[in-house]
Amino acid sequence: MTHLLDTSALLAHYLGEEGAARVQALFEDQTAAPGSSTLALFEFELRLHQLGLEAATRAAEVGRYRALLDEVADVDEAVRSEGVRLRINATPRGPAMDALIAGTASLRNATLVHRDPHFAAFPPHLLKQEVLPVA
Repeated sequence: MTHLLDTSALLAHYLGEEGAARVQALFEDQTAAPGSSTLALFEFELRLHQLGLEAATRAAEVGRYRALLDEVADVDEAVRSEGVRLRINATPRGPAMDALIAGTASLRNATLVHRDPHFAAFPPHLLKQEVLPVA
């Protein structure tokens, strides 16, 4: 995994919002290996539910995105530990879910691709980030 797509990046792409073209470029780049966290897919599906999509449609969309990703990383003890390390070093402290997603990117030495301002709390020397534009 070279790039970890956060929920916000997945949603930007799905909704055709600012940053969608960059996410699409990562999907098409033969030298990139875009991935995500199972936690980001969890949040993505919940957002699709909030947008009014029925269960079958949500499942199909999550499946479509899984097929575009080179890897979907699970949360394990290493991710938990790295998430704790990142959150302790964050100023101010961000949401725990974001720390776990960031921890996944950090452990894989992947660039976290997002448009979520919470990730700004993580020091750049601990986490590579690419911030997508926000409309």
